[in-house]
Amino acid sequence: MRITSLEDYHQQYQKSIENPAAFWDKIAQNFYWQKKWDSVYEADFEKAKFSWFKGAELNITENCLDRHVRKNPDKIAFHWEPNNPSEDSINITYQELQDRVCRFSYVLHEKGIGKGDRVCLYMPMIPELVVAMLACARIGAVHSIVFAGFSSKALENRINDAQCKLLITANSFYRGSKLISLKEICDVALENTPTIENVIVYRRTIEITPMQEGRDTFWFDELSKAYKECDPAVMNAEDPLFILYTSGSTGKPKGVVHTCGGYMVGTTYSFENVFQVDENDVYWCTADIGWITGHSYIVYGPLAFGATSVLFEGVPTYPDYRRFWQIVQKYQVSHFYTAPTAIRMLAKQGEKYVDAESLTSLKILGTVGEPINEEAWEWYNEVIGQRKCPILDTWWQTETGAIMISALADVTPNKPTFATLPLPGVLPALMDEDGKEIVFNGKEIQGNLCIKNPWPSMARTIWSDHERFKKVYFSTYKGKYFTGDGALRDADGNYRITGRVDDIIIISGHNLSTAPIENAINEIEIVGESAIVGYPDDIKGNALYAFISLKEGTSDEESIKKAILEKISQDIGAIAKPSKIQIVEDLPKTRSGKIMRRILRKIAAGERDFGDTSTLLNPDVVEKIKAKAIS
Repeated sequence: MRITSLEDYHQQYQKSIENPAAFWDKIAQNFYWQKKWDSVYEADFEKAKFSWFKGAELNITENCLDRHVRKNPDKIAFHWEPNNPSEDSINITYQELQDRVCRFSYVLHEKGIGKGDRVCLYMPMIPELVVAMLACARIGAVHSIVFAGFSSKALENRINDAQCKLLITANSFYRGSKLISLKEICDVALENTPTIENVIVYRRTIEITPMQEGRDTFWFDELSKAYKECDPAVMNAEDPLFILYTSGSTGKPKGVVHTCGGYMVGTTYSFENVFQVDENDVYWCTADIGWITGHSYIVYGPLAFGATSVLFEGVPTYPDYRRFWQIVQKYQVSHFYTAPTAIRMLAKQGEKYVDAESLTSLKILGTVGEPINEEAWEWYNEVIGQRKCPILDTWWQTETGAIMISALADVTPNKPTFATLPLPGVLPALMDEDGKEIVFNGKEIQGNLCIKNPWPSMARTIWSDHERFKKVYFSTYKGKYFTGDGALRDADGNYRITGRVDDIIIISGHNLSTAPIENAINEIEIVGESAIVGYPDDIKGNALYAFISLKEGTSDEESIKKAILEKISQDIGAIAKPSKIQIVEDLPKTRSGKIMRRILRKIAAGERDFGDTSTLLNPDVVEKIKAKAIS
């Protein structure tokens, strides 16, 4: 499976494009299947229908656990590092992880959970989250993980959309120095989630936990009755593995569905080749499992490969800015994969928190979630990598399931701020505004990024709404998957992602749609209209700027801004709160009534050239907004 040189990459890439069925057939032979496939793949772009390894039977946990236990049961699967460094860390072997998963699989069976049932997980970054998701996969249940920073309303919406039968959570946990009362958030959501039959609560802290008799039970009470053995359910390669909600252009999040076989092959293949992890390496992805990065490159990819990983509960700033580098030294981390937001935040503190001696184990550095700017890239390279570590600027999405464009460590050349080359099996295309592919002729080109061919780890649908899946991803450019990103291709064929071309804004590496934020704000009685735009931020990459017009008779701007922030936190979560809120007389509009967000984006970014505004319905309002813009 592993690509070992630049020449090998070019050869493998050519094979994957010329004969993808033969290429992926060979790759898939490296996994354990209970029954082999009838066809490698089938694709219909017009109907947005795709299948990989059709007819094959497997269980992904046999590839993540059982086959490694048979060979090396005592190998460490995870070093778990808690939020508080004074608390004991835990090392979990593959044998121990399999035992925990089997016991919790029994618990799920006893709760009436079976193949195809949906289970919602709303948990901190603790080993039990990994155990719960793998236990779901082992019995054929579909897990839907909700990031533990989302609000009760966001949790409620996701539970109801997936019609989950069971909720698994923790009583509370600390994120840095802040106590997060998860169970209390859950209880608010559970007032309006009729499909939930049971709630299992892991007691992470000593705080008193509100429990509803007959519905709520504690994790350890359930485990006390559980058996250690649990045979893996036989799954079809195209059976759903998980649902993961991501921002959409409407107020309703998209429940992206990934399936068992293709996702396993795609994530594992990309993990091995991008990171080039060896037997004794220690790999650390700092993401949260509540996002796709955690699914693919903390859990399924590394475990299916058989790697040793670090699982971290905390944040890079607690107890201070040394934390990341102390963990690197403690576990002798060789591969470090984090977000540009974290790099910029740490770089802002200078080098005083970085001890070069603690970083000597590092061999490979990676970034994920958004394009990395050159200043952050140089600091990462010089201060953390000490100019000896390749930096992998990986581009991919929740919908792609696995890395699509990236350098391969010590194999393909690096170029600062460029994701560089597509992985084998990935055929990108840059499209112009007229829907035509821009032909690459050895000179730099720029356009909207599409993928022209199917790949194993691609999402199959949006839960209960395939028409939306087809419309969002496959209708803009016929016969192609539209990523929503713009990209540049340089004269050497390297790709650089230039950012979103739709209304999705990437904040700290996480996709946020403006529509649900605006919807929440507009529900406030005193708000007339709102417009959310993104603007450049030195730490987050982008931040949110809210322009708010009010109904007549309101004047207390500070209380209004407070109400807006509280409403967003309640409906979506703190992650969606705007950094700047400007109360305006009116919003600039076309004569048809459309809000001109292009102008608002320029105002938010501090630009002053708005072009011809004379055709607006209310051109005078632009200068008024600009005069009071928040710097």
